[in-house]
Amino acid sequence: MRTVRGWFQDTAGGLPARFWYLWTGTLINRLGSFVLVFLAIYLTQERGFSASQAGLVIGLWGVGGAVGTTIGGTLADRWGRRPTLFTAQLGGAVMMLGLGLARPLWAVALGALLLGAFAEAARPAFGAMMIDVVPEKDRLRAFSLNYWAINLGFASAAVLAGFAAQAGYLLLFIIDAATTLVTALIIFTRVGETRRARPVSKGAAAPTGALRTILADRVFLGFVALNLFAALIFLQHISMLPIAMGDSGLSPATYGTVIALNGVLIVVGQLFVPRLIRGRSRSHVLALAALVTGVGFGLTAFAEAAWFYGLTVLIWTLGEMLQSPSNATLIAELSPGELRGRYQGVFSLSWQIAGAAAPILGGLIREHAGNSTLWMGCAILGGVMAVAHLISGPARERRAVALRSVATPAEPATVIEPPAPQAAEAAAIAPAEPARAN
Repeated sequence: MRTVRGWFQDTAGGLPARFWYLWTGTLINRLGSFVLVFLAIYLTQERGFSASQAGLVIGLWGVGGAVGTTIGGTLADRWGRRPTLFTAQLGGAVMMLGLGLARPLWAVALGALLLGAFAEAARPAFGAMMIDVVPEKDRLRAFSLNYWAINLGFASAAVLAGFAAQAGYLLLFIIDAATTLVTALIIFTRVGETRRARPVSKGAAAPTGALRTILADRVFLGFVALNLFAALIFLQHISMLPIAMGDSGLSPATYGTVIALNGVLIVVGQLFVPRLIRGRSRSHVLALAALVTGVGFGLTAFAEAAWFYGLTVLIWTLGEMLQSPSNATLIAELSPGELRGRYQGVFSLSWQIAGAAAPILGGLIREHAGNSTLWMGCAILGGVMAVAHLISGPARERRAVALRSVATPAEPATVIEPPAPQAAEAAAIAPAEPARAN
């Protein structure tokens, strides 16, 4: 009993109350995250679109996400985390319903583009909030617990969506929209604003412009580039994997069950990962994660039966479990406090670029070079990334140490009233100005 109590305390004890509201919002939102998992199947089987048209729609979701995460990161720093997150999630709920009701290809494509923009605009604000409210020493635990909630919801959603779809695909969109709205209300009412207001010191020089600072940060951009390649591999599981399983004669329900293994394994194992990797070199952990992920996707080239596809999912999930908490803590340490939202936005941008490119590249490679070439290419790319992490890791750690050494003690969070809607709109469309202390 003492061992169990001690494990629970080490895993979840001592975290701030506001973190648990964020965690609850994540779990509720992911429990209803039906649409993206089954979007390729919905578009081809329910709407009757071709595989190339479905790939275009999914790619436009990624394009919208790239725009949304860029704007969302800027607004999170300049407008505030809470209003940015609430606006993005409210818009996402509305556009989710719009996509479910759309029928012509142009309307579905436009709906996917706008939904991607709103949905991904929330990510930088949420990530910045998480960093704001959790002390540095607890962030590995906090991000691992949040990741656990994401995958508990994902595993449940992948299974439940199959039953919900029997009552009509529109129900998937309605539930997804409802859980997004509930999450927005929880965070808006219980977490509050977390962006810290810092007084301007007399005679202090304004920091370098935000965009200029990020573009000059080669260590950070190298890390973002590696994450882009990792995402190109990983996102094949929602674009090319269901098509490959269909070619093997397996049903959409089988795909839902197989892909749910990803969430189940993370739910079971992720609570133990922080203790497993604590104190180990992050470069070595990330290199191992890239190698394991590549091997898992590479083995898909030889899969025909459902159990073999399930085995490949279990292997690349192990890589994902190692990568995610290490990525989360590293991006937090590489982000200057006054530009935290924008750094989160640029990091999220790598996922959105991959979201647009992965289905297109995957489809082209499958069509012109064959299914096996696609998956073996994923394995080779994973190996190259492992070497790159080993080479670039020391520079990242030096940068993290340097940023910690110049960081000032965190002041208590000051509530910042959101500006009038006109000011918010201006902030969204105006070019980035040099960052200033508030």
